Amino acid sequence: QAEDGNIEYKLKLVNPSQYRFEHLVTQMKWRLQEGRGEAVYQIGVEDNGLLVGLSEEEMRASLKTLRRMAEKVGADITVLREREVDYDSDVPRKITEVLVRKVPDNQQFLDLRVAVLGNVDSGKSTLLGVLTQGELDNGRGRARLNLFRHLHEIQSGRTSSISFEILGFNSKGEVVNYSDSRTAEEICESSSKMITFIDLAGHHKYLKTTIFGLTSYCPDFAMLVVSANTGIAGTTREHLGLAMALKVPFFIVISKVDLCSKATVERTVKQLERILKQPGCNKLPLLVNSDDDAVTAAQQFAQSPNITPIFTLSSVSGENLDLLKVFLNILPPLTNSKEQEELMQQLTEFQVDEIYTVPEVGTVVGGTLSSGICREGENLVVGPTDDGKFLRLKVCSIQRNRSACRVLRAGQAATLALGPFDRSLLRKGMVMVSPEMNPTICSVFEAEIVLLFHATTFRKGFQVTVHVGNVRQTAIVEKIHGKDKLRTGEKAVVRFRFIKHPEYLKIGAKLLFREGVTKGIGHVTDLQAITTKENGLEESLGPGQRSF
Repeated sequence: QAEDGNIEYKLKLVNPSQYRFEHLVTQMKWRLQEGRGEAVYQIGVEDNGLLVGLSEEEMRASLKTLRRMAEKVGADITVLREREVDYDSDVPRKITEVLVRKVPDNQQFLDLRVAVLGNVDSGKSTLLGVLTQGELDNGRGRARLNLFRHLHEIQSGRTSSISFEILGFNSKGEVVNYSDSRTAEEICESSSKMITFIDLAGHHKYLKTTIFGLTSYCPDFAMLVVSANTGIAGTTREHLGLAMALKVPFFIVISKVDLCSKATVERTVKQLERILKQPGCNKLPLLVNSDDDAVTAAQQFAQSPNITPIFTLSSVSGENLDLLKVFLNILPPLTNSKEQEELMQQLTEFQVDEIYTVPEVGTVVGGTLSSGICREGENLVVGPTDDGKFLRLKVCSIQRNRSACRVLRAGQAATLALGPFDRSLLRKGMVMVSPEMNPTICSVFEAEIVLLFHATTFRKGFQVTVHVGNVRQTAIVEKIHGKDKLRTGEKAVVRFRFIKHPEYLKIGAKLLFREGVTKGIGHVTDLQAITTKENGLEESLGPGQRSF
């Protein structure tokens, strides 16, 4: 049994003494803190993992004790599964697995972000529509109509923008969604765990939007949707590669199994398994056929990212849809509480991903808080503008998942209202930081890259679109260190220069670039802080002279 992590083995909990009971409660608090509000108790298992099992009476008494413990810390418990152990005794012995969930005091709910990838027409939006609206599809795309944001999407049936959908689970593990005509606020209030799906575009011409969604919204997991009747086609491999390059753990959903025979579904599964086992992927596919598999998959998936669960389901007949819900309900967050606390102690930094103008509110920006804490009424600076300046502004109010929120913590996505601030000064890719941070901005930076695919050779003077987090801009290759040119599959350190305006970058940030069929990945290794050249005069903006 691991010391950290949120899984606890217990042999039995029958009538503990008062002192022992206090000790057990403290231990439960620790496990809940490790799993950011979730823990799994396996009863009938010794500390070394030996499956012993308990008789009916002992199990009943143990669960009663566990309920008392959960009441003491203010948590809820749900039994995930029971199993009989084949022992040589005449009495049947059982093992029970229990999910304990408590929403942390400083949060409304546990939050997970899942990006949805897959080829065009693989059924991504329909699957989300079925999960979040709670009613099955009619086979002609009725379920996805509520997800579309533009008229041309409804007409062509293709997603071209990034839309967000929410799915909640209450503390008993039941699904809370828009069925029973709930509003978004009601879903937030009655859920103890919220999953935000980021619905991305599958079509090849919207690839830049998809990359932007994957790099800037920092999803915890990705769900790759593959259609059972077409198999792996079009952008599927590309999306798979993107998830691997950005190191986002992914699971696979094979949709539309009602359209084709069992043999076709099996063929698609085999095709996927073959790709996942290739040397480049090194993943271990795990086909989910029962509730037991779904529970195992969720726990293994969080512990070792090499495991890739595969679900086969249908949005029309609803087949195996429950297995996906069970999986999503148990899926624990990747970072533990310690890492999040460290992030919260740093200075505030908010990435601007979207900008709106809302009547009677003024300018509103949407994005993710990557470090620190942001409160209502806080003064921040935003930039860099085209000439590398940072402008002061004040956060008037904060909304998270469409309901008001006073404090924003590191890693959470939200929208901030900035009041009468001029919208034309803002653009995607800016950051809002606390004034004492002294942010470094650069036009020239170096990155260690791997060229994934290129038609000819990649050389100096080449122009590519670079994505780093929420920054996307065209950059010119200024120099390739140690080589004249690069071919597919080669590694090098390359110096890039942004064409239009300086950007705020961090060393170590993951980087993707593309141009037509050229694609590459890498990370930022070095930044050159800004020097401005104007009218032949060269002045350096040192930390003392930075203009605000």
